Formats: sequence, structure tokens, C-alpha cells
Amino acid sequence: MSFPRGGFRRTAVAVIALLAVVAWAPAVSAGSTPVEPIEVSARPITEFHIGHSDKQFGPLEFVGGLETTSPSRDFGALSAFRFLKAGSDFIGVADTGYWFFGTLARDAAGRPAGIRNFRMQQMVDKAGLPIDKKSQADAEGLAVKDGIATVGFERNHRVAQYRIDPADMKASYRQLDFLVPARELRQNRGFETVAHANANGQHQGGLVVVSEKSLDKAGNIYAAIIQGPHKGTFTVKRNGDFDITDGAFLPDGDLLLLERSFSMIGGVKMRLRRIYGESVEKGAVADGPVLLEADMGYQIDNMEALDAWTRDDGALMVSLLSDDNHSILQRNLYLEFILHQD
Repeated sequence: MSFPRGGFRRTAVAVIALLAVVAWAPAVSAGSTPVEPIEVSARPITEFHIGHSDKQFGPLEFVGGLETTSPSRDFGALSAFRFLKAGSDFIGVADTGYWFFGTLARDAAGRPAGIRNFRMQQMVDKAGLPIDKKSQADAEGLAVKDGIATVGFERNHRVAQYRIDPADMKASYRQLDFLVPARELRQNRGFETVAHANANGQHQGGLVVVSEKSLDKAGNIYAAIIQGPHKGTFTVKRNGDFDITDGAFLPDGDLLLLERSFSMIGGVKMRLRRIYGESVEKGAVADGPVLLEADMGYQIDNMEALDAWTRDDGALMVSLLSDDNHSILQRNLYLEFILHQD
């Protein structure tokens, strides 16, 4: 390459400046999108029942929570999450087609205190291109096991698997047969729950999926065991006007479901229901008792995400997240409870 007289120095400076920009740019490999650090502010929530100091709600004891905000336009619409490290590092999906990662910070008493190192990355298709269409990017359910994330999508109903790399999430490497006839899945009422069964139970750690509100002729909710020794479809008994938004298996094999209800008169409600593990079986109608129900008199919003985990002291923990739908009228909440066993 030749340079015009007197232009070498200007060109060299320009090249050095360009290299500096490249050095500071987020790492992006072929077939992926940039990882975006997100500034997140958090306000502690010390009361679950607004204006009341009680901590016990049936078998659930409120530990604490957070209301989170961010100046980033991408932050929000958080629809599912799982802890990668119990009570600390987490992975999640937003129904706008984003992965998110971060760390839950705690105070000296172990209560939720803030969010650190939060970042987001847009999902990509097989060609490595960002998935921009809502019909293709509506991620709603998430399960994690052995370095693999299994994601349930609605609208274009599918259950896809990804290799977990918090620094660089690539395209799905496999799609699973979800067994429920696609014609039975409603467009915006697909698989909200994707969960691994108890490793020592009858399904031996297999995958279970439950739809939000895809109903059979009896009015029950379609679900399926899609991996494990006893694959097949089943249904979950629909109880009242609540729809299912997430779920996780408990150590004893029961399935804890997060449910939501909304009406113009009653507003938003949330509910936790414990489904008996033995009723999660091919051809069965699974059912179980309500553990907690809360309305707008409590610190809730559009509760969409749930994880169950075991604290260092052996306590069984339940964590919930809300989906703000990128609406100024809604909030991003994190809530944490101890689930006391009988």
C-alpha cells in the first residue's frame, strides 16, 4: 500500500484509533450477537403484604425482594429464569428474544440487596442473525441442566436446546418433540413451564413442559413429559380463572406451579400451587393444593418466572420474577420465600 505525501502519519493515527475501538468493543463471534452490560438499580422490598409486617403466608415465609429499574430500553419482559449457582448467579430469557445473566447480591442477613453484573444478549437463528420477529422470539419457559438451557417458545411453538455460555450464547443446536399436538396449542398460550423432574423420581430428571392455557375438551391444561422413561402427554387441572406462567420441581418430586389471573375488576393476582408428583404421569390429570394466593394488596405484578433451590443451611427456597411487558404501568419485581415443609 502506498500513502500520499504527508498522509502516513494521519493514516497511522486513524488505524490506531480504529484498533482502540475494536479492542473495547464487546466480543462477538461468528453466529452470535453482542453481550450488552445493563445498569440495574434495585429498591429493597421488606414487606410482601403492603402495610403489614407479617412474614408468614401459609407454608411460605417472606425473606425479601427487589424492585428493579434500568435506563436500558432492552431491560424488562423477563419471562423465565434459573439459578446457575444457588441464590446467586442466574440465567434467564425475555419474551422479546433476549438472554439475560446476572448475580443476585445479598446483605449481611442474606436478604436480596441488589443485582450485579447484569447483561443481555439477543437470541440468534441458525444463520447467526438476530431474531427480531416476536412470533419467533417469544421465549417463555426455561430449564437448565448439565450446561444445557432448554427454552419453551410460544406463537411459533417449539422447545429448543442451547449450550450455556454466559459470554456468548449461540443458536439452538436441537429442537425437541413436545408431544402435544401443535393444533392444540393456542397462539399466545404455549409452553410457559419447562422443568427437569427430580433425578431420583419416576421421571429420572426428564423434561416436563406445561402450557399456559391450551385446554383440552374437559377444560384442563395440556402438558407433557418429553424426556425420560415414561414419555407422554397429561393435563393439569385448571383451578378457577388462573393460568400457568412457570414451574419447578421440588426435592420430594412435587411440581410447584406459578399461576396468574387478571381481570379489569380484580386486577392482577398470583398463586402458587403444589402439584402432587405422582399425578405427573402419562394420561393423568395432575392436581394439588394452593399454597399461596395474593392480589394487588401485596407486592406483586405480572408474575411470570419461578425457581426453587436449596440454601446453604438446607432451607427450601422459592424465587419469583415479574414481567413488566415494557410498560410504564408495570414493575420488574424479584421476590424470595422459604417454603416450609410439613
